[in-house]
Amino acid sequence: MRIITGKFRNKKLYFPKNLKTRPLKDSVRENIFNILEHSNNIEIKIKNSSVLDLYAGAGSFGLECLSREASQTFFVENDEDALINLKKNVKDLKLENQTTVYFMNVLKFIQNSNLKRKIDLIFLDPPYRNDDYMKVIKTIKEKDILNKKHIIVLHREKGSSDNLMKNLDITENRIYGRSEIFFLKLF
Repeated sequence: MRIITGKFRNKKLYFPKNLKTRPLKDSVRENIFNILEHSNNIEIKIKNSSVLDLYAGAGSFGLECLSREASQTFFVENDEDALINLKKNVKDLKLENQTTVYFMNVLKFIQNSNLKRKIDLIFLDPPYRNDDYMKVIKTIKEKDILNKKHIIVLHREKGSSDNLMKNLDITENRIYGRSEIFFLKLF
């Protein structure tokens, strides 16, 4: 796993070797960023944005955003092995001043969040077996933490989120192998 482009291009990242954390493949991450940067349906720019990386794992998405000049990334992770690697990656890239790492359950974080900045970009990558992501999305909307121009990128297993089409404003949707990526707006 590595940073794809930007000021940390090709920098290798630490990641957990356990089976609990599923790393986001570089090719899928690269495709997500291509859509974020080139889609006419997405209004945010990564440069100077505020990013919330939920179920962060080793932090590859949020760190990629910082490499592409995001101003701040907040990471939320509750697996200890993943958290150790995430903190190593932040320290290795000397990004302590641009990051905040929370070791807690994602839903509890959103319910209790008092972020001082509105968020432009959320990456939501729950374990495939986790079905709380709809509660998380609903709570994000209720807590009013998003900027008017925002995007939520949701990573799920292909075919596991058929009910999303009925309940959310999906701007873009792509499938890469087992991964299905949704680009959502809440308002």
